[in-house]
Amino acid sequence: LGYAAAACVFVTFYMKTMIPLRIAGIVSNFLFIAYGYDLDAYPVLILHLVLLPLNLLRLRQMLRLIKQIEEATRGDTNLKWVKPFSSTRTVAVGEAVFRTGDPADEMFFIVSGCFRVKERSVDLEVGEIFGELGLLNAGHARTATVECKASGELLRITYDQVRQLCLQDPKFSFYFLHLVSKRLFHNLTLVEPPAPLD
Repeated sequence: LGYAAAACVFVTFYMKTMIPLRIAGIVSNFLFIAYGYDLDAYPVLILHLVLLPLNLLRLRQMLRLIKQIEEATRGDTNLKWVKPFSSTRTVAVGEAVFRTGDPADEMFFIVSGCFRVKERSVDLEVGEIFGELGLLNAGHARTATVECKASGELLRITYDQVRQLCLQDPKFSFYFLHLVSKRLFHNLTLVEPPAPLD
């Protein structure tokens, strides 16, 4: 039992990912508990009786986190669940939400209305997000102008709030990464010429 438990501990140091590491740790906890009980080694027994629920808790948290990440990156770009962190902005027809070169310090979720990216002649509809790429722009300046085509309402989230959400909630970090990569690939399709037909 002692050698098997020690081998599991060695395996935990060898692991590169956290879930297999926790599973190996849980197995070693069980083996050390049996070992400590069999030899009346109470310090070992008590230590692993304490570590076992901790490892089980961390494993449960990681499995839940992976489920959340999968949900966040499933293609759903609905940002309504971060309403408590946002403020509302009403925009009239013809009004510019921001212009090329403006300081970039917030992103937007469209609650109602219609908006157009002027330089690309792309329309943004209800449920879409825009302005997120400014967070990654080295100069923190807008690279396009967005104007209101049909009056509506926006949810505004500052980049400082985005950073705080990323630090506090890993689900949001992966959601934001997915969102930005989706926008970048979409922008590439707008600038790349179509493939020639055979």
